[in-house]
Amino acid sequence: MIRNIRPRRKRDSTIALINVVFLMLIFFLITGTIAPPLDPDLQLVDTSELEGSEPPDALVLHKNGLLSFRGQPMTPEAYMTGRDPAPVRIVPDRDAPGHRLIEVTGTLRRLGATSVFVVTEKALE
Repeated sequence: MIRNIRPRRKRDSTIALINVVFLMLIFFLITGTIAPPLDPDLQLVDTSELEGSEPPDALVLHKNGLLSFRGQPMTPEAYMTGRDPAPVRIVPDRDAPGHRLIEVTGTLRRLGATSVFVVTEKALE
């Protein structure tokens, strides 16, 4: 008698996979409850219908590096002349040089701006 001897196939252990999935489940259950929930009565503001425009009191930094205020060419010195120390807003063009933005913000701070805010557009997801 000749017996057919088939080689034994090693079984894939799914126990390890089940353990990993279980640990991930526990992890997400724990981390999901760490952050306090928002007030259930809170109604968030919907801004999807608003048209974006720069604040009327903001300096605009164009892509060529020049500044304007309310459509008129402006320098940081002229903008700060006669103003009380207060925060200043800058709306930079997407293609404006970064070094120019840093230069303008530094100049505004030296001339008396208490802080400089860069106004940007948040992309919708």
